[in-house]
Amino acid sequence: MSEWKKFRDGQLKDPEVRAEYDALEPEFAIIQAMIDARKSSGLTQKQLADRTGIAQGDISEIENGEANPTLKTLKRLAFGMDMRLKLEFLPASKETRTNP
Repeated sequence: MSEWKKFRDGQLKDPEVRAEYDALEPEFAIIQAMIDARKSSGLTQKQLADRTGIAQGDISEIENGEANPTLKTLKRLAFGMDMRLKLEFLPASKETRTNP
């Protein structure tokens, strides 16, 4: 196990840290889904930028979690990867229910 994973796992034993970490899961999931979709499409950030008209730097910021893209932007990115965007609302369990 890497040093980072050991550190993370140790930190996640703290209930407050765990709650904050879990609250960020939807953002992490969107970022990872976008990266996976772009890579499965065989596109670089630059190629996706050329297809969508969204600056490569903006795509990089989204993928690094440094930007908060609009739904319209996510739809443009999906279209540029020849994909469609699907958004779901799922019931929250009492354990995972947090205020955004």
